Amino acid sequence: MKLDILAIASHPDDVELSCSGTLAAHIAKGYKVGIVDLTQGEMGTRGTPAIRIQESEKAAEILNLSARENLGLKDVFFQDNQEHQTAVARMIRKYRPEIVLANAVSDRHPDHGKGGSLASHACFISGLRRVETDVEGEAQEAWRPKCIYHYIQNNYIEPDFVVDISSYWETKINSILAFRSQFYNPDSKEPESFISRPDFLDFIEARSREMGHKINVKYGEGFTVERVPGVNDLFDLI
Repeated sequence: MKLDILAIASHPDDVELSCSGTLAAHIAKGYKVGIVDLTQGEMGTRGTPAIRIQESEKAAEILNLSARENLGLKDVFFQDNQEHQTAVARMIRKYRPEIVLANAVSDRHPDHGKGGSLASHACFISGLRRVETDVEGEAQEAWRPKCIYHYIQNNYIEPDFVVDISSYWETKINSILAFRSQFYNPDSKEPESFISRPDFLDFIEARSREMGHKINVKYGEGFTVERVPGVNDLFDLI
């Protein structure tokens, strides 16, 4: 299956928290969109890997994704090295996206910056025909996405562009809430985590409002770029 957009994330729920509105907006326009999660988030304070997979599948249904996979790399301990670059390149060649969305270039959680770097390097080596990969014994052809954009996560980073997600805010929130084990639940007996505090989702809304304010809309999601984007028509800009 060829995708138009592939979002790559260090942990299940990274995409939902950071750029699910953008995915929903493009899916509504008919683009094929998928997610590859690098890990099962097994080092998280709450939940279990099995629960996180179930929650990921629920979020995928809410977003109407064309594909979602989990590479099963070790949470916290995955590396931006040859082995893991090749594993991610295999997914890029499998889905042949035009655009890749990757973790923030730096963030509170070290896995986020590391995941962003890993995705970026994998996009490059995926385009090298002498790097050999296969899926189920079938050799893959080289493929390099046209663009890599990094979504902004916990730490504020000045965006290079912002996507209007105002019409898809409810979809974004519902996809986040699919990860019930991770966020505020007054009945939970598990330890409190950074993201399970009652005010965390308020922060997510405040960030989306802040990004939306930059382009004079209600809600937005910000991204940084690796190269200067070009436009054919000034009216493409809002």
